[in-house]
Amino acid sequence: MRSLAAIACGSNLESTFGDREANLQEAIRLIWSLGEVTAVSSFYDTDPVGLLAQPRFLNGALLLETDLEPLTLLRELLAVERAMGRDRVGAVAKGARVIDLDLLLYVERDGSSVAMTTGELVLPHPEMQERRFVLEPLAEIAPEMMHPVLVLTVAEMLERLGT
Repeated sequence: MRSLAAIACGSNLESTFGDREANLQEAIRLIWSLGEVTAVSSFYDTDPVGLLAQPRFLNGALLLETDLEPLTLLRELLAVERAMGRDRVGAVAKGARVIDLDLLLYVERDGSSVAMTTGELVLPHPEMQERRFVLEPLAEIAPEMMHPVLVLTVAEMLERLGT
C-alpha cells in the first residue's frame, strides 16, 4: 500500500492553459506523475482570503496515492507550480496566482497520519481548519480523513466552521 496525500488546489488567473478550471485540470494531470490520483473534488468558486483586491478563486482538492515522502512530495508540487508559470519568489503573499498547490494531510502506508514541522513543510497544513475553501472540497472526497493534531475529521473541522 502507498501513502495517501490530501492536496488543495486553487487558481484565480487565466494562463496559457486557459481559464481557472483549465489550470486546475492541468495541475491534476501533472500531479499524476507523482502517483495515482484516486479522487478529485468538485471545483468551488470562492472569494479571495487575505488580499481581497484580486479575482475570485476556483478551489478543489484531490487525493494522491504516492511512494514519495512528504518533503519530496512538497518539492514536486512546487515544481508543478513552477512548470505552470507560478513564481513564488518575490510574489505578493496571498496574491493572484495561476496555480496554488498545498499539501494538507499525509497518511503513511501503515495508516498513521503525519505531523511534522521543518523549515520547508508543516504537516498538517497549519491553516486548513480555518479555511472553508479547503475543507468543503476535501470533505466531499475524504470526510473521515483525520487531522492528527486536532484529532478531528475533515467533516468535523468543516462543521466547526458553521455556515
